[in-house]
Amino acid sequence: MSKYKILITGSSGMIGTRFFEKLLEEGYEAVGFDKKQNQWDAKLDKRTIRGDLLNDQDIKELPKDIDLIIHLAANARVYNSVLNPNLALENIAMTHRVLEFARKQNISRFILSSSREVYGNREKSVFSENEVNIHLSESPYSAMKIGAEALVYAYGRCFGVQNIILRLSNVYGRYDTSDRFTPFIIRKMRKDQDVFVYGKEKVLDFTYLDDCVNGIIKSVIFFSKARNSTLNIASGEGSSLVEVAQLVKELLGSKSRIHIRANRKGEVVQFIADLSKAKKLLGYSPKYSIQTGLKESVKWYLRYYQNIEK
Repeated sequence: MSKYKILITGSSGMIGTRFFEKLLEEGYEAVGFDKKQNQWDAKLDKRTIRGDLLNDQDIKELPKDIDLIIHLAANARVYNSVLNPNLALENIAMTHRVLEFARKQNISRFILSSSREVYGNREKSVFSENEVNIHLSESPYSAMKIGAEALVYAYGRCFGVQNIILRLSNVYGRYDTSDRFTPFIIRKMRKDQDVFVYGKEKVLDFTYLDDCVNGIIKSVIFFSKARNSTLNIASGEGSSLVEVAQLVKELLGSKSRIHIRANRKGEVVQFIADLSKAKKLLGYSPKYSIQTGLKESVKWYLRYYQNIEK
């Protein structure tokens, strides 16, 4: 199989960085595009075009000789879209502009990073790909992801942009110093500071970074087989936020106290991915349990903070 030349939007983020690394390790030719410098790998940064997908002039700087686009770029925090809905509007605009670039340059392969947020809240925990209901959009972010998926479907039907949509879930691991749940509680508990968990009964599918990236890589390798499909990429197991916090506390030997608060507006409270479709089309099989993934994550964060505090 010939290997594609790949454009990665959002290439300096957590998933983008590890995916970029993996593509190069596998012998693909890849180019990154991001507003930010890649702080994790100078070699990747040299292969990254700096720009904003909301800026027409910056989009003109994208390379034209691309075989496949992986669209990861987004304002990624769900609750932030409740505080500032314009962030969701920006995400839709970015997706539209990248699809327009693909259409104009006759780039016929497109992979969208979507989210388990599209499933909303209902009286069940395990979700397969056909169970999205627009009436259950819990936040501007979830509505945006449903809209972005619809745009991808439309560009496939109208303009022949073949696609795969990957619904990711609570990806955690290295290369993330944001206020997402896992890096945030590691940062706090490392200093024995108290943490707040929003939702005692909240059970979500936490996906270790390497499993997530493996799923994306397999979607590249098996693009022809899986094209025009929507797939869950996750761990297939549910963990409560309280459980995750307790595991991190144990791994760090922390004295932090865990305070439980009510669920916040706009957040999904139950989700476990049905992976049968991804297993069938991609041969996807996650390797990391929440215990092994958190152990690897904590080791990485301890090294990271030790290095920057020297």
